[in-house]
Amino acid sequence: METKKKILIVDDDIDVINIVETILTKKGYEVISANDKTEGIEKILKEKPDLAILDVIMTTQYEGFELAKLIKDSPDLQDMPVLMQTSIDVLFTTKPSVQAMAREYRKNPEYKDLDVLLVKNINTGDAGVDYKSETGESIWFPVNGFIRKPVDANKILPEIKKLLS
Repeated sequence: METKKKILIVDDDIDVINIVETILTKKGYEVISANDKTEGIEKILKEKPDLAILDVIMTTQYEGFELAKLIKDSPDLQDMPVLMQTSIDVLFTTKPSVQAMAREYRKNPEYKDLDVLLVKNINTGDAGVDYKSETGESIWFPVNGFIRKPVDANKILPEIKKLLS
């Protein structure tokens, strides 16, 4: 028998966790949850999920980003797909490098003052986050995609299926 794929949801909103958990459990996924970055890391190390869905704003404005960056910077964890759950608009590009595109957006007067840029390549699915830290420096890291809030089962399920196949 195939083992259930394990998905970690990190969100400080219990209603969001319940909704996503209901959607995923119905599709046969095992769901674990955490309410903040600290608990998220503990669960990742203990449970070894196949995928993580992270809210952005929890205890702090960038907590979800910090957790995603920790995962992507860790040699043991970097292969785990990460989806960012957000209501921020995603900027789409067809350029091969999403990071280069984010840097270009940073130079554009319309976007340069934004605290957060979420960029996704519509052809390859490559995605990443460029956010300004509290010191004003621009921090970049790759992610595997974005889930729009409020969560839509018809959008989240194909995205998860693709990342776990």
